[in-house]
Amino acid sequence: MKFLIQRVKHASVTIDGIVKGEIDKGFAVLIGVNNEDDRSTADKMIKKLTNMRIFMDENGKTNLSLSDVSGSLLLVSQFTLYADCKKGNRPSFVKAGDPVHAEEMYDYIVEKCREWAISTENPEIKIETGSFGAEMMVSIENDGPFTVDLDSTEL
Repeated sequence: MKFLIQRVKHASVTIDGIVKGEIDKGFAVLIGVNNEDDRSTADKMIKKLTNMRIFMDENGKTNLSLSDVSGSLLLVSQFTLYADCKKGNRPSFVKAGDPVHAEEMYDYIVEKCREWAISTENPEIKIETGSFGAEMMVSIENDGPFTVDLDSTEL
């Protein structure tokens, strides 16, 4: 499983000209799933994501987490994170998860992140999404820029 996490000032997903999901301060997270991923993998990734301290404190140090800054999440499925570019010039996506499995895992991640947001008891924390498998326009105003590549094989 891969999460490409971008600290953002604003991010949104538009489908057919209609805004599907939109957040201000928080993380835009592009999510890639492969066939070996399971709920246990997702749980580890979600724990790392929601506890990641990459917001600046009063001393300019990256010591604050999403809940510390009332940040939100925009979760977007992104099978292209599993692009294999070793041969030729056109990427192969054979390492990406089967769409049925990947959608199940994506839905699980969204559900668990929503449960996390509720557990914070902070109504400012939102969990927004794109639509699995849809053609989406993703707009990201990266803050920093600050981007973290989180790969389950490295946890």
